[in-house]
Amino acid sequence: MSLLELTDVTRSVVLPDDRVLHILRGVTVAVDAGEHVAIVGRSGTGKSTLLNILGLLDAPTTGEYLLEGVPIQRLSSRTRTVRRGRDFGFVFQQFNLLPGRTALENVTAPLLYARGKQFWARTRLAAEMLDRVGLGDRLETMPEKLSGGEQQRVAIARALVRGPRVILADEPTGALDVETGGEVMDLLDDIASQTGAALVTITHDLAVAARAERQYRLAEGVLVPITLDTGSHWVGDVPTQVADRGGAIERRVLPGTPTSTDDDVQGVHA
Repeated sequence: MSLLELTDVTRSVVLPDDRVLHILRGVTVAVDAGEHVAIVGRSGTGKSTLLNILGLLDAPTTGEYLLEGVPIQRLSSRTRTVRRGRDFGFVFQQFNLLPGRTALENVTAPLLYARGKQFWARTRLAAEMLDRVGLGDRLETMPEKLSGGEQQRVAIARALVRGPRVILADEPTGALDVETGGEVMDLLDDIASQTGAALVTITHDLAVAARAERQYRLAEGVLVPITLDTGSHWVGDVPTQVADRGGAIERRVLPGTPTSTDDDVQGVHA
């Protein structure tokens, strides 16, 4: 049984002029505990909408989402809120740290909603998590005194301090330089591997996506499996893929794929 499983999930919204905007059009994907899955796509393709559904921040319009085999539609609003806070850790491009609060206070914040031992041990748990991400000597430092990479590490510590089973990372390296971004992804991969958490990375950076065990492309609301490596790059709105031809690795863009850079993304059909 997969930890997360979406089957034919759609998401649509009604616009002010009564037109219906179809954001997701039948997404099917399963993610197991301890697995790293990456989803790539240009801006406006629905990546964040998909992440919000996975993280119980939003609900599908149609289709089924099973969380450990249980349809989320069967969960009460309160249960979804509890599970979102307990089982999911969110890492965003913008660090969203609390101003005027130290690194330790920022990481402690999610534990204020915990119960039992986690609540009473919140300061110790936050300090241990900051030490784990390499900031054990910056506990009392304000966010504005930290570098971008350090701020993202605080954000990661905050996301992981409750021991989530799923880490959802939305453009986690988007505000960082290449070297620092690589260090942040190393950290996420290491912690996910050590804890057995599933890691889902939403990104437009193909080198970041190539680190995952499985990669998908989201275009026109449809999720398509692809294969990337660190040398993959965008050709217009389509990433080059790696194909194995008789043991010889070659890079290709699917036949008929337009290479314009228009915002109207064209789908890839296998």
